[in-house]
Amino acid sequence: MIPELGLFTLCLALITSLLQSALPLIGVARNQTALMHAGRMACFVSFILVILSFGALMTAHVTDDFSVLNVAMNSHTLKPLLYKITGTWASHEGSMMLWVLILTAFGAGLAFFAPTMPLLLRARALAVQGMMGVGFIAFILFTSNPFGRLFPSPVEGNDLNPLLQDPGLAFHPPYLYIGYVGFSSVFALAAAILLTTEHKPATLIKYLRPWALLAWSSLTFGIAMGSWWAYYELGWGGFWFWDPVENAALMPWLAGTALLHMLIASQKRAAFLRWTILLSIICFSLSLLGTFLVRSGVLTSVHSFAVDPERGIFVLALLAVAVGGALALYAARAHRLTETPAFEPVSRESFMLLNSLLLCSSCATVVTGTLYPLLLDAVGGGTVSVGAPYFNATILPLMTPVAVLMIIGPLLRWQTDQTRKILPHLMTIFGFSLSGSLVALYIYGYRPIMGLLAVMLGLWVVFGTALDGYKNRTDISNHLHRLLAHAGFGLTIIGIAGSSFSHEYQFLMHPHQVEQAGDYRLELSGIDTVMGPNYQAARGIFHITGHDFAVTMQPEQRYYPTQNMALTDVAIHTNFLRDIYLAMGEEQDSGDGTKGRTVRLHINPLVPLIWIGGAVMALGGILRVMRREKPTVQTE
Repeated sequence: MIPELGLFTLCLALITSLLQSALPLIGVARNQTALMHAGRMACFVSFILVILSFGALMTAHVTDDFSVLNVAMNSHTLKPLLYKITGTWASHEGSMMLWVLILTAFGAGLAFFAPTMPLLLRARALAVQGMMGVGFIAFILFTSNPFGRLFPSPVEGNDLNPLLQDPGLAFHPPYLYIGYVGFSSVFALAAAILLTTEHKPATLIKYLRPWALLAWSSLTFGIAMGSWWAYYELGWGGFWFWDPVENAALMPWLAGTALLHMLIASQKRAAFLRWTILLSIICFSLSLLGTFLVRSGVLTSVHSFAVDPERGIFVLALLAVAVGGALALYAARAHRLTETPAFEPVSRESFMLLNSLLLCSSCATVVTGTLYPLLLDAVGGGTVSVGAPYFNATILPLMTPVAVLMIIGPLLRWQTDQTRKILPHLMTIFGFSLSGSLVALYIYGYRPIMGLLAVMLGLWVVFGTALDGYKNRTDISNHLHRLLAHAGFGLTIIGIAGSSFSHEYQFLMHPHQVEQAGDYRLELSGIDTVMGPNYQAARGIFHITGHDFAVTMQPEQRYYPTQNMALTDVAIHTNFLRDIYLAMGEEQDSGDGTKGRTVRLHINPLVPLIWIGGAVMALGGILRVMRREKPTVQTE
């Protein structure tokens, strides 16, 4: 009965989303505010109905209702309660329910804060948001019904992929989806600005920024969490594989970062209005593109959900309608976005624009590297692989000047400035960053030179941000969000640079065997058998000692019988500036009639700063969302 109730409320949500998309536009056309308000109420009703539907699906998972196909395929009675709850969105159907839940939540958010917006802007934005709700709810109902029944119902389910039974990946999708779907509100407001002729566009741009910041901050944290999951759960010792699905999250993040900087210039100087609106459209378009890649079956990845071309065609149709319609509207109405007079080459505007173009070029490079193999295969050109060498060779040269310019820009004044005025500051920052890189050279040695240069670049950002904060110390609260975002980016660069100083050691070890790994002594004391709720594991007991350092680490090799799948559970000891990363593999013949365990030990200096930096960046964005004041547009 509960699954049927969930399906019924989802059908009602489709109807209310249709009302949400139609009533405000009719009210605008007839100048009837009652219809506009009715459309606003429909937003709240849609959100409540989707909550009920999502709750019904979660109830089916928690209560092990294996008569529901989605539960039978993705759950098990022995699965821990946490993963029964988070397993609600671990499948394609469940994750689309989460997508729609967040989409309607953003619609309700727009409706809740609507009194601060001009009435006509609000009505048009809610209508566009409603149209997107119609599209995605229809997608679920017609291609991805999560409430389908299974008769006769099995006694036991198939269990969830063990890779997904982890807190990091359990909570990674909600943050990522808030980022993906959050750009829908930016998209809706951008379309509404293009449609609204009753107000000057420069006075409406400010309504985009909170939603863009919320989406970007959540996407930043979601990407960082996914990277952390890949680092410790997949057991390979790395944090980014340039997997196409990873790239699908990176693309809107790069475009969103460019958008945030353009929003600042648009608010402060009424500059780049056309470029800002176009970026608002692009951000959500890239989110839709990522959805298509993950759910169309064109990619094979541990992150992807579906291999059903029918679903891919539906998402592709949504992508074509939404993006095509928005771009057509932009082409027809962009000429109304009048901008302020030109600015000098040496000014904050010019450096922000250059940074934005570099970020968009990086985004285009990622899109090209991700789609090229798919397009080549589609036209019969064969199968090719585009991996880390391509992305490292193309992205790094583009992102390096981004890091340099993000420190120079805040030191400049709006409209015009003189380079000689900021040269002493730049030389100070350069001196500190060079000194820091020499310290890294002393600690980690000469290899590799690119790693040392990357450390210097990250320190450039960190010290430059510190100088920026010192210059604005009397008004630090109004700049704290920017300082945190920039400092977090610098920390992430240092963490990525630190990965080039990593050392890896591999041994075939037996109990009571001792090995020397650089400055560390590694001893395998024994191997215990451990029974988990839905797995059994071999747990190694390792003692690692170094200079005034000793720690016991217990990596596991787990076996999930229901899925017939083995999984490495690594052990990590961190002091937040260095990780000791230990992984134990399956038994192997050692050649003398005995069997040992493959053991990999990684010493990863500075790597924890990758995720610390990501969290700091996200915090900066959230702090800015929480601020109430809205900067006024300056035109002189």
